[in-house]
Amino acid sequence: MDYRNKLVLAPMVRVGTLPFRMLAAQYGADITYGEEIIDHKIIKCERRVNDVLGTTDIVEKGTGNVVFRTCPEERNRVVFQMGTSDAMRALKAAEIVCKDVAAVDVNMGCPRSFSISGGMGSALLSKPELIHDILTTLRRNLDVPITCKIRLLKYPQDTVELARRIETTGVSALAVHGRKVPDRPRDPAKWDEIADVAAALSIPVIANGDVFEYEDFQRIRDATDASSVMVARGAIWNASIFSSEGKIPWEDVKREYVRKSILWDNDIKSTKHTLKEMIAHYSSLGLPEGLAVIKSDTLADLAKLYGEEEYYEYVSESRRKQMT
Repeated sequence: MDYRNKLVLAPMVRVGTLPFRMLAAQYGADITYGEEIIDHKIIKCERRVNDVLGTTDIVEKGTGNVVFRTCPEERNRVVFQMGTSDAMRALKAAEIVCKDVAAVDVNMGCPRSFSISGGMGSALLSKPELIHDILTTLRRNLDVPITCKIRLLKYPQDTVELARRIETTGVSALAVHGRKVPDRPRDPAKWDEIADVAAALSIPVIANGDVFEYEDFQRIRDATDASSVMVARGAIWNASIFSSEGKIPWEDVKREYVRKSILWDNDIKSTKHTLKEMIAHYSSLGLPEGLAVIKSDTLADLAKLYGEEEYYEYVSESRRKQMT
């Protein structure tokens, strides 16, 4: 995995599933991160090959729930992001998925309560020795690249010092979200503090924060001297932000996402959540489209809503033939 001069889809909970990753890649994303999955959950899973879909599924034992789904087409660009607070547990979880992904990333930036309450996410930022233990354990025992994603600390020099310590573990790259833990999405990303990190390290630094148009990729590169650029909300709102030819109409992006959700048999709750995120930015969930998405119970319902009934039937019939 080469982390230089890349456009990167950020890890996003309930959004970064296989259909959305493939959508972003179709429009030009070079590297696509999956949604953060907690190590406790992964170690309760087993790897299964899904011949009908042509995917590899990480499935929870006992329930059959698909926790992570990937496919050969994204093998060289998909990054599995993990939430963890223990080196050996992280290794046990990573060993289950590492053969099917391009790299493994440790989340050290999530400020949400479910993450920090377990000592994961941004809770790790104040535990450099634990960070070192987790990353070195993964590096020494796995053949895939290991990376991590952090937020800014209270003082810029503290962020730089932590980043330097992370670099000593042998990670392949470091993603830096240009906000501090208390900051909210509406607060401007501090590109100057990302620049401090990029200037201090020799490994690739991936800059993240306030990228909403294709032109912003170059703007943040110029401002930070980062190796690559990661985008989150800008990609949710219109995944064609990755296209050098310019964004395509929002309506077309939604339909293409629905088609990919059908093709990869995505979880209906995940698909609805992502569509609602798309709609809420440009419109309102209280208008007919939003209400219809909310009321949809199946992918067939969404196919009908977005005029993809024929595609749904085609995919369904193809699967029936494979299974007989």
